[in-house]
Amino acid sequence: MEQEDGELDSLVRKRIRALRMAQGWSLDDLAARARMSPSSLSRIENGRRRLALDQLVVLARALDTSLDQLVETATDDVVSNPIVDGAHGQLRWPVKADPGMTVVRQRMTTPPPDNPARLRAHPGREWLVVLSGTAVLLLGNRRFRVETDQAAEFPTMLPHAIGAEGGPCEVMGIFDRDARRGHRSSPEEPVPS
Repeated sequence: MEQEDGELDSLVRKRIRALRMAQGWSLDDLAARARMSPSSLSRIENGRRRLALDQLVVLARALDTSLDQLVETATDDVVSNPIVDGAHGQLRWPVKADPGMTVVRQRMTTPPPDNPARLRAHPGREWLVVLSGTAVLLLGNRRFRVETDQAAEFPTMLPHAIGAEGGPCEVMGIFDRDARRGHRSSPEEPVPS
């Protein structure tokens, strides 16, 4: 990457410095991880040394990010609209940076099933936060009350279901690819969580 690349060059240099500082690393710390001298790293961050592709690859690895993320400039589609799933009372948003992830917002009015045979287990992980009301999470043979502003995270290989307690509740969840696939169901079958 040549210094004449202007805005991208400046953006990448700022990202390197910001990522280093977010980790709480000094120039010496990142330089050691990237196997370069602290003075070389300082000159890269401050624009006094040309950015070379091989250095960017090494720095991206040392910063635990990808080269794509380090040089990404696309900001055209920052805002996205939900996909409406009326059959399950859900709004879904795919996460563009990780196509395997989906964010789901769901209003629940019924309690979780009282029949253990209706609990589901499948590969994946789920994370959810209760936006309003109180939810009940059945996880294996355990029962958790999750109140407004509380979150729960669990592996979906444990049989699980979620429902409302004492009135409607609204939940926002993040599903990885396997968890999302495990919750696909026919329109007549309610999604337990």
